[in-house]
Amino acid sequence: MIVRKTVLCLGLSQLILWGITYYLIGGFGELIAADLHWSRDAVYGGFAVALLVMGLASPMAGRAIDRHGGRKTMIAGSVLIALGCVGLAVSHTLLSYYLCWIGLGLAMRLTLYDAAFAALARIGGPQARGPMAQITLLGGLASTTFWPIGHVLSEHFGWRGAMFVYAGFALATLPLHLAIPNDRYEAAPSTVTAAANNRPLAGTKRQIVIASTLYVIVTALTNFLNAGMSAQMIAILAGLGLAASTSVWIATLRGVGQSAARLCEVLFGQQIHPLTLNVIATAILPFCFVVGIFSGQLSTAAIAFALLYGVGNGLVTITRGTLPLVLFDHRTYGTFVGQLIAPSFLFSAAAPIVYAVVVDRYGYEAALHLSIGLAVVTLIAAMTLRWGFGSNTPRS
Repeated sequence: MIVRKTVLCLGLSQLILWGITYYLIGGFGELIAADLHWSRDAVYGGFAVALLVMGLASPMAGRAIDRHGGRKTMIAGSVLIALGCVGLAVSHTLLSYYLCWIGLGLAMRLTLYDAAFAALARIGGPQARGPMAQITLLGGLASTTFWPIGHVLSEHFGWRGAMFVYAGFALATLPLHLAIPNDRYEAAPSTVTAAANNRPLAGTKRQIVIASTLYVIVTALTNFLNAGMSAQMIAILAGLGLAASTSVWIATLRGVGQSAARLCEVLFGQQIHPLTLNVIATAILPFCFVVGIFSGQLSTAAIAFALLYGVGNGLVTITRGTLPLVLFDHRTYGTFVGQLIAPSFLFSAAAPIVYAVVVDRYGYEAALHLSIGLAVVTLIAAMTLRWGFGSNTPRS
């Protein structure tokens, strides 16, 4: 059984750790490039390396949580994040800079949503859907909270000083991870009906292959978009004509959109099947990027772009965790999902560099056109998944 204390502790840790790792480059990338006189490709390439490491480490991280639980795994990740932030603070060469991002990549895979989802699935089994959504409520505010915090810290202490503060934030999550129980879900005696409701929708080998392929497409493309937007949203808004300070506060609205959407899912989501919610979420993404094209002419369009992207991405994050609970066997959640999401990290590793190259060569609007195309493909895959498996069994 998953208690409220566990959900609250994981929610707080996600808020902090997303803010000081995944959103780090979006807040400090331009400052690092200017200070060290490195190209933007080289600076953002560090984040790309971290995403690559996340993909390579994903199967191992999933197995570790299945075997040892989330407590030890996530504690190790918090320590690695602290070391990585300190390393960035003292880096003066590309080699040391990239070594720090390698460590941060491993640490992110051991601590962020996918690790927390696996920990919850190990504890709660099929009942983990609600807690998964709940921990994302606070995590969704990471960019809203830490982009402004990072901006203030960099103004007072420089980006290097901010990294030391971020290391302190990482260590502050250790007590939160110590609160994670090491229990493993064991189903109580159930009725035939309840057992049927918990049966995976993808039962045969053929169904598992099809469902896995579509799930990988959705997660890979949405992770690619998220990596690109996390690294470039502020720069894109500024490049389209908004003032730098305005771009920062508008970009933080994505966090508001994420948490607002996740709150609605927590309150009303039990009435919506994860497959249907996945279609709704992916349908929002192409629309938000179309709106984003007009950000330079209308500040309201920029606000709508940030909010709508936050809504779509926030819901997709939840379905990334809950879809495997209904599609596949929850007993091997960590190991199996760890294998499935590995390609998404490997694919998204290219996103910061791809977006930087597209922006440099073709402009900021081109980056949004690229996003529209990828979002449409994501929607098609989500609709195919819903059509193929939505009517197999009642929702669990």
